[in-house]
Amino acid sequence: MADIAKLVEELSALSVLEAADLVKALEEKWGVSAAAPVAAVAVAAGAAEAAAPAEEPTEFDVVIKDAGPKKIDTIKVVRALTNLGLVEAKQMAETAGSKVLTAVGKDVANDAKTKLEGAGAVVEVVPAA
Repeated sequence: MADIAKLVEELSALSVLEAADLVKALEEKWGVSAAAPVAAVAVAAGAAEAAAPAEEPTEFDVVIKDAGPKKIDTIKVVRALTNLGLVEAKQMAETAGSKVLTAVGKDVANDAKTKLEGAGAVVEVVPAA
């Protein structure tokens, strides 16, 4: 087995041109290419950039998933948030997937979520469509 530390010292003494010649010689001897993994990484990085969202959404919907065990408390909060009547607020609270608030700011959506969860409801804040 070669002494790794000695090998590192000898390779560190190479000039850039000598290191490039070494890479070419090793590629030929082993039948590999050092450029292929770099290209694959560049392609993967490009795909990751393309998959990244262009911008963060600014409007959100507050969706009730379940009224929870304290339905009356949830209905009261829904009424306070929406100014709906008792019957409409009850229907909204009992219907999974109902949008309590639509196209509101992030702070308003999170505040509504906190209030509804405090009443026992299961709530989700999703980007507005």
